[in-house]
Amino acid sequence: MPIDESRKFVPVNIAVLTVSDTRDLASDRSGETLAGRITAAGHVLAAREIVKDDATLIEAVLRRWIADPTVDCVITTGGTGITGRDVTPEAFARVLEKEITGFGELFRMLSYQKIGTSTIQSRAIGGVSGGTYLFALPGSTGACKDAWDDILVWQLDSRHRPCNLVELMPRLLEHLKAA
Repeated sequence: MPIDESRKFVPVNIAVLTVSDTRDLASDRSGETLAGRITAAGHVLAAREIVKDDATLIEAVLRRWIADPTVDCVITTGGTGITGRDVTPEAFARVLEKEITGFGELFRMLSYQKIGTSTIQSRAIGGVSGGTYLFALPGSTGACKDAWDDILVWQLDSRHRPCNLVELMPRLLEHLKAA
């Protein structure tokens, strides 16, 4: 991916939410993987939490971070499958203003190259709410690595060409100014 070194790098404040009924900070490998990659890329780990697979609890954390001006982006891991307890996309649907459909499509395309047709079980999703980017990733460390290394590290780098999500951040709330 082309990085224009003449452009200034702008660190993004990113919160990580792990959705799991069984994980704690000591056993949260996916959350740790994301946190490590976020800081290694020069971004700020703004917050990190774990919440149970409960759409109301997930929604509450998302809304809190969306309202927090120190959080630019939220990445969740877990709860994107198709079992009865997987409700992260449902929580996202309650808060999203706009879906970034290309994120889920691209994630599944890249995932197909590694896990084949099993990728249909992923409901990875991206979107925007309240000027905050939101991305829901599967709970596996491999999926988190793939989503970060192949998509998010590039789109959250202000130097990425021909365009990136960071340069759009000042414009995410334009619809409120027109009202």
